[in-house]
This record gives sequence, structure tokens and C-alpha cells, in this order.
Amino acid sequence: MIAILNRVVGYVEEHLTENIDVAGLASSLGTTDYHVRRMFSSLAGMPLSDYIRRRRMTVAAADLLGDGDLLGIAIRYGYGSAEAFGRAFRAVHGVSPGDVRRDGGPLRSQPQLRFRLTVEGSTSMDTRIADRPAFRLIGHAARVPLIHEGVNPHIQAHIASLAEAEHIRLKGLSNTEPRGLLQVSADVDPDYTEGTDLTYLHGVAITEDSRAADDLDTIDVPAGIWAVFRSEGAYPAALQSMWAATATDWFPSNPWRLRPGPSIVAVLDRSPDFSMATCELWLPVERA
Repeated sequence: MIAILNRVVGYVEEHLTENIDVAGLASSLGTTDYHVRRMFSSLAGMPLSDYIRRRRMTVAAADLLGDGDLLGIAIRYGYGSAEAFGRAFRAVHGVSPGDVRRDGGPLRSQPQLRFRLTVEGSTSMDTRIADRPAFRLIGHAARVPLIHEGVNPHIQAHIASLAEAEHIRLKGLSNTEPRGLLQVSADVDPDYTEGTDLTYLHGVAITEDSRAADDLDTIDVPAGIWAVFRSEGAYPAALQSMWAATATDWFPSNPWRLRPGPSIVAVLDRSPDFSMATCELWLPVERA
């Protein structure tokens, strides 16, 4: 995976003024656009789309210090107007193209990334592979923004809005793996951009042929393979650290890649105040 990401970075650098076909490149390298974007975001700490924009605006800044007209520079970097280019430029550098032409800066450069393999993984990861038939996720869904670290207050408010009796009712409907009450994230931005909306469902898993009550939201999940990671410790910190380790440790050293689908957290056990928990993280995968 490290070699593939470096090939992607090299490809981006060679095509900064052209259409960047990440999906086509990923396919030629024997992987998928979805997996490349998720791994890039996890390891680089920024979405691939943001990196491309920052690199373009870094190189474009040098062009602005020359004699070329602004519209020509904008078009060269894929923008249909000087105004659209100016907005993108300001988002990266904090100043307008005119400011740079007049004052020479200030500029915020995005260096070209290089991914390197480091020797880590001294702590083993408790993982199993589950080949599951199709099933359904049922419960109460809401659209919430993606937050990478800490408690998501939007999810917290959604769960708190449900009566205790509803939690008990849902738990009683669970009849297949993943067992128990589940925290489901679906329709997530492939770049995993913080602040983008996703569908969060608080519910349970039932077999494909089970009937769901009309008042519950439903997500149909096709048959497929899942990587299941077990986490124990402070909640949600231990779970979030383990989630990050799937990208830095597990996927680079195992013959699996992410495939589109919901990610599921099953809370197996927890302290009364939810400060500590034992969880399973279910991620949809396929052979790389």
C-alpha cells in the first residue's frame, strides 16, 4: 500500500495541470479508488482531494510571480474563471492572487508528500475475518457531520433523544452478527473529509429475511467479507486509536482492502458511565 500511495503522489505531481484520474490509476495498480482515498486520508491526515488542491495552488503561486495573465493561470490549473481560482487560492494561502502579485506573499506551501514504512506494530491487533451472508441494519438514522477525534456531539444527541425503552426494544430485535446495539456509519465521503455528512444509524442487525417494523430505518447490507477488530479501554479513545491503527498497521501488512459499505461498531461491554468499553469494529473488505 505504501508503494501504491507513492505512485499516486507521483502521478498527481506529473498531472497538476491536467485532469487527475485517480480511479483509473488505482485500477491500473490493482486496487480501487475507494481504498486509495480512504488509506490516503488516514495516513496523510488530509483527503486526497485537499492534497491535490494544495499542491496545485502551491505550484500556481510561482506562476503568479511571473508575467502570465490571471485567467490563463486559472485555466491551466483547471478553473473556469479567475474568480473560482481566486477562491481556491485564498482557501490555501489565506491571501488573494493579487496580493501575491503585489507583495510576493505570504504563502503557505504544501510540500510533496512521501510515504515511508516505519517499523511499528509491536502490539498485536485482535482481528478476525468474517464471511457474512446478506443482512439488514435497522434502527433510528440521522445525518450527522464526520468528526475524527473525541465524542461526536451530534451522534450523542441523536442517541440521547431515544427513550430507554427504545434501546431495550432494539436490542431485543437483534438476531444475527454483529450482535447487540450497533453504531453504524454509512454513506461516508470516500475522502473521509472531516465535517462532511454521513448517515449514522443506532440500531441492530437482523437476518435478510426478517421483517423490520415500519417505524425503523433500514440499511440493506449485501453478502461479503468483514474484518472485525476488537478494542478494549477508554471510550471512545481506545476505539479511535484502534481505528487509526487499521490504516497504519493492519491494511499495509495484510492482503485485504476496504470496499464500499457501512462501518459498524458493536459495543460488547461497557462501564456504567461509558468511560470504558469493549467494542468490535466491523469494516467491509475484499481481497487485495
